Amino acid sequence: MLGRLTRDPEVRYTQSGKVVCQFTLAVDRFTTNSEGQREADFVPIVAWGKVGELCGNSLAKGSRALVDGRLQIRSYEAKDGSGKRWVTEVIASTVQFLDRKASSNEQQNHGEPSAMDSFGSQVPFDEEIPF
Repeated sequence: MLGRLTRDPEVRYTQSGKVVCQFTLAVDRFTTNSEGQREADFVPIVAWGKVGELCGNSLAKGSRALVDGRLQIRSYEAKDGSGKRWVTEVIASTVQFLDRKASSNEQQNHGEPSAMDSFGSQVPFDEEIPF
């Protein structure tokens, strides 16, 4: 599924030391509502291990991402004793980053990329190019 992050991803570590990253993806629907406007679904995404670590380091609120994974439905008992709660989420197997996280230089320029950013990654002039 293709969408945009609704907020910055949250990275945590389990008691056993595994990395887990959680974020929500806003995914546009293909159809429009009765007013002719497009609606979106908000899908919770969970990424484990290296994929989760990369998501935490590479994604930010508003970033576009393409997620492939499996649907998981689980339940738990509410802490206040009010009953069972159900959670539906996507467990990501791969995540493609379609936007890159803004650098501190871009944030100082109010999100405007520098002239070099439009040509790909910057290579210092004294380093050899491998071709």
